[in-house]
Amino acid sequence: MSRIKSNLPRVLGTVAAVTLSAMIGGQAVAQEIAIGAVVPSSGPFAEWGRSNTVTLKMLEQQTNDAGGINGAKLKITILDDAAKPAQAASSLRKLAGDEKVLAVAGPLTSSAAEVTFPVANEMKVVSTSQASSKPGVAKLNRPWAFRNTIDEGVLAKTTVPFYKKAFNIKTVAVIFDAKDATASTVGKVIMPAVLKANDIIIANENDLLSFNTGDLDVSAQVTKLKALNPDGVVVSADYSQAITVLREMKRQGLIKPVVGATQLISSAILKAAPEIPVIAPATFYATMTGPAPEKFTATLTPLLRKESGLPKDIEPSMYDANIYEIVSMYIDAIKKTGVTGKPADLEADRTKIRDHLAKLEGFAGLGGPIGFNDDGDAIKAFYVLQGQNGAWDTKVKGCSSAPGHPAC
Repeated sequence: MSRIKSNLPRVLGTVAAVTLSAMIGGQAVAQEIAIGAVVPSSGPFAEWGRSNTVTLKMLEQQTNDAGGINGAKLKITILDDAAKPAQAASSLRKLAGDEKVLAVAGPLTSSAAEVTFPVANEMKVVSTSQASSKPGVAKLNRPWAFRNTIDEGVLAKTTVPFYKKAFNIKTVAVIFDAKDATASTVGKVIMPAVLKANDIIIANENDLLSFNTGDLDVSAQVTKLKALNPDGVVVSADYSQAITVLREMKRQGLIKPVVGATQLISSAILKAAPEIPVIAPATFYATMTGPAPEKFTATLTPLLRKESGLPKDIEPSMYDANIYEIVSMYIDAIKKTGVTGKPADLEADRTKIRDHLAKLEGFAGLGGPIGFNDDGDAIKAFYVLQGQNGAWDTKVKGCSSAPGHPAC
């Protein structure tokens, strides 16, 4: 009996080793493929983080129900960064170092990406943001940083001309969230430059109005906007913060068409002030037509609405679509490049995923084919939308094409 006990650890170790790997096409492959994700499940962007989490769990189950990845089970480890840059960087370090994941989806915000992407380069693991769109964030952190998003500067060049023509805009006033990296850059830099290029006068050019993430009272700022009597208003903020501005505009009778960046895209913002037209670009929206987006929305929507803590009428967001595509691209890379998922191959596996993404062309995304430009940003189709009376409507379709790369 004692001899049996003394041999037990060795026997169990042998069994574990056999269990951890399988022969797929003559090659040993881990029984579990580990992917990480960094999302803000708490903090100011908690709704996006929680819906991202539901989306990833859906994809994990779909993948495993379909037989996994080369016979191995997909495991997605999700960490909350609370939209805090330092916490996002710490989460990525934990995922890459402790959890030994092959790649990471996230972080969501540009503020977090600016701090986290350098850690991805240090740890030599791919990190792909589902929402960051501040210009140059991935470009400054090559070769491991990617973004399944389009630079807001590119999007504004199509959005503003439509806005001007549709509403005969000659003058605008600008208000932005000073605490959010993307919103601040769009409000202070991108929009002013594009507006001027389109001969639109900024009524408060020398006194751009701002507020901070989480502010509940913007009445003073909106009073100033109203006094300027512009033809339209630039609202540069995450939709959950922009809602506060739109509600106050409605309360004060400032019913003017609003224009902004991708951060405005949400079904919720359309309920804040249905009378106010909202113009913004997107790469996905819940009522998008087509087999892939319609199936995604139909499958995910009921799961989101079952999740406690999410609004009862929530719909899939662009960032749910983006993070779904990110992990799907990782799965594509694993299947096509011989990634084993074995601990001994971790460094080589991570490099294979990175190189696959860098050369990716024509990946079947929810809104059309996806690739990446040399700066690590997505080459994909986008749409300029008009939201009014509770619905988004496509007005213009564009593509973030890049020299030397196939278009959308």
